[in-house]
Amino acid sequence: MLKVHFVANTRAGRVVWLLEELGLEYEVNNIPFTKEGLKSPEHRARHALGRVPVLEDGEVSIFESGAIIEYIIERHKNGGLKPPPDDANFPYYLQWYHYCEGMVMPPMNQIVVQTLLLPPDRRDEVVLAQAKTLLTKTLMPVNENLKDKEYLIGNFSAADLMLGHACFMANRLGCVNGEMKNIIQYVERISNRPAFQKAISLGV
Repeated sequence: MLKVHFVANTRAGRVVWLLEELGLEYEVNNIPFTKEGLKSPEHRARHALGRVPVLEDGEVSIFESGAIIEYIIERHKNGGLKPPPDDANFPYYLQWYHYCEGMVMPPMNQIVVQTLLLPPDRRDEVVLAQAKTLLTKTLMPVNENLKDKEYLIGNFSAADLMLGHACFMANRLGCVNGEMKNIIQYVERISNRPAFQKAISLGV
């Protein structure tokens, strides 16, 4: 059975969301968000940096949420949830799948560092404000792309698991402004998916 090593409110939520979308059986190892939990010798044997998600599938053990999602849809869904290479949407699927980690998540990571991970005396309000501004800017092309679309390439795909999850978190952080009506509606559609709600129940 597939096993997800998981911490609430992290990228591990993407993996649980996918497994629920596909109806696959899995178990979750819910790790406390503490030094003792993530930096334990047991977990460092799975991920040398003590991070999540990590997926175990028999003798396979891999990390990085994007890689895990690709692995699952190839090994357990025969390439489903993504268009074939000769499909007109395939280049755009790749673009938005990778736009998440390439553009949206770096400023979001900085926001998390400045608001949650650093002690108050080490936080920098200037850095935080810059990160929030940059995150909002990176979402503008996403908002434009979603015009007249329910999902990033039209139909729901694994690109939505990556970037949709990031949009949901950006909205939680207050970085989706009122002018981004397409993203606001997109986040609402994602939030109404039963598989996403199951991921939320664990903590996305």
